[in-house]
Amino acid sequence: MAMAAGKLAENIMHFARVLRAAGLPIGPDRVVDALRALEIEGIARREDFYWTLAAVFLSKREQRELFDQAFHIFWRDPQMLERVMSLLLPQAYGSTGLAEQSQLSNRLADALRSRQEPQGEEQQQEIEIDAGLSSSQSELLQYADFESMSGAELAQAKKLIARLRLPIPKAQTRRFHPDARGTGIDLPATLRASLRGGAQIIALKRRSRITRHPPLVVLCDISGSMSRYSRMFLHFLHAITNDRDRVHTLVFGTRLTNITRHLRNRDVDIAMNRVTAAIQDWAGGTRIGACLAQFNRKWSRRLLGQNAVVLLISDGLDRDIGAGLGAEMERLHKSCRKLIWLNPLLRYQGFQPRPLGVRAMLPHVDAFMPVHNIESLVDLARELEHGKWQRHSGSIAA
Repeated sequence: MAMAAGKLAENIMHFARVLRAAGLPIGPDRVVDALRALEIEGIARREDFYWTLAAVFLSKREQRELFDQAFHIFWRDPQMLERVMSLLLPQAYGSTGLAEQSQLSNRLADALRSRQEPQGEEQQQEIEIDAGLSSSQSELLQYADFESMSGAELAQAKKLIARLRLPIPKAQTRRFHPDARGTGIDLPATLRASLRGGAQIIALKRRSRITRHPPLVVLCDISGSMSRYSRMFLHFLHAITNDRDRVHTLVFGTRLTNITRHLRNRDVDIAMNRVTAAIQDWAGGTRIGACLAQFNRKWSRRLLGQNAVVLLISDGLDRDIGAGLGAEMERLHKSCRKLIWLNPLLRYQGFQPRPLGVRAMLPHVDAFMPVHNIESLVDLARELEHGKWQRHSGSIAA
């Protein structure tokens, strides 16, 4: 292992910064814990060193692959990030390529590149690396998974998301308005007009029902397992909130928070800052059943009238193992016109509803769709525009 014993703490700190820049939730406390663990375990064997850092820095199984790549690249020589950058180029994986590995490497490349301050010839090398990382990006960005995007790709994706809209068809209300081509007779208006004309000739006044977009209510999961996706969804929700009226957004982790007022600010940066300040349980645990129960008690009657459409954005992984979740989902489903569940886990082929929370929620939704990239948001818009609602049977096709 290419490092001096006296620089162990410094190298651990730099490694933690790279992982944090790549998307792993690692704070200074974990760096201190890692150093204490290494004092006990020692660094005599590389395998022990690997698993000691993994035990401290990893909190979810899906972070393992990113950590593995970062470890084996960084700890070859932490002082030579230029060599690290060359190893992260897409051509390093051969002509056939490894899609998932290449996508994760984009995040590592972005994180490691932020540690460099190139000068002279190194500046030219960085320009070449940037060109390699951005090849065909404009064509593939809409299909790239939010979880695997680099910082630069996320910035471009946010610009594309800002232009997306949800064209929910208008629905008829109980109110009428005067309409010369309407199919109904407006009797009060007809009688008033006959009095003014001396009742010799009665001209029939017509009316038709007022149509308007139904309310759109969004319940977005902001727990740790949804953190990277929920940040992108909030940008999407900001766009549609400022595009049409009657959009209500609530986020939940261990508690329910209404952020509709914050998202109505036209400036996306100000809106996101206010949302972040309002949320107290960001990237924490998930209590879906308890949060839905709170929504059904406090917000359902206010927001779900007039044929409301509900978008539920969550992976269905519940800390309470689905306790009471089925009953709350059933009540929510009966209170709205359509309930659409958007789940990032559907991006995996052969996904099966094995978690108890997913199995409790699935029978009570009208549509079950993946939402993990820009293309999936476009597909959602198409579904809403054409109104193709099919109740899910409870089984997932591979």
